[in-house]
Amino acid sequence: MTLKDYAALVEDRLNELLPEAAEKTPGIDETPWLLNNAMRYSLMAGGKRLRPAMLLACADMLGASREEAMIPACALEMIHTYSLIHDDLPGMDNDTLRRGRPTNHVVFGEGQAILAGDGLLSLAVELMIGNVMAHPDNYAGGIRAMNEIVRGAGVSGMVGGQCMDLYCEREGLCDERMLSYIHMNKTARMLISPLRAAAALAGYAPESPEWKALTAYGVNFGLLFQAVDDILDVVGDEKTLGKSVGKDAAEGKLTYVALYGLEGARKRADALAGEARASLAPFGGRAAFFLDLLDSMAHRAS
Repeated sequence: MTLKDYAALVEDRLNELLPEAAEKTPGIDETPWLLNNAMRYSLMAGGKRLRPAMLLACADMLGASREEAMIPACALEMIHTYSLIHDDLPGMDNDTLRRGRPTNHVVFGEGQAILAGDGLLSLAVELMIGNVMAHPDNYAGGIRAMNEIVRGAGVSGMVGGQCMDLYCEREGLCDERMLSYIHMNKTARMLISPLRAAAALAGYAPESPEWKALTAYGVNFGLLFQAVDDILDVVGDEKTLGKSVGKDAAEGKLTYVALYGLEGARKRADALAGEARASLAPFGGRAAFFLDLLDSMAHRAS
């Protein structure tokens, strides 16, 4: 299966998990229609569905149940979407364009956008807890998978990375060590999580060679993703990207380009792609999806 195939499966399931809501006064235990619509506005705005596709593809590669993996995959996309909503807020990146259309707070207001992000994060955790209870035969694997996703998005993961990104932007602190921390946590951790979650569902422990190989791929792929993102912010096309360009330099953000220059960032991206490719060797032909993903990421324009 291709990235588009997995993305289509995720799209269908997300529509089921968060259906459209009619405008009415909510009853007890019902989600307000306004909150539901604000959540759907960003969740169903398209995108590659990269993170959930990686989780499903890894589950398939390792022989885990795709049915059991689907909810963590969708939850991961909800968490990613919540992060984008909050990232676009005036107090963060202050962006007005996301995936080719106005950002959530432009349409619904800042307060509702914050709540839409909060709602998606809460719903993701709720769904994963329910999924663990629905598969008691794989309780340990389900809990470990959920833990990987929540930790990857949390205070020692994505949120921590966002924190230091803002700090560096406002304080003017810029060095290689801080860049490594920000990119590892803000970006790479959410690309390591789907691989580790799938491995957990398949019964692999953190000490296993498979877990370590997948982690190595996730680290290098995640850093490659950020390096390419930094490069595209300089040379990319706004219409193709579906978001504003040139904001990193304008706001003094710590990026690969800011630290190494454009050519240096490109060389770093090439090195990361090579390291990611090498980490897949233990899986042989089963890793075709991830090899193709690596090539498309290294040459992406959006």
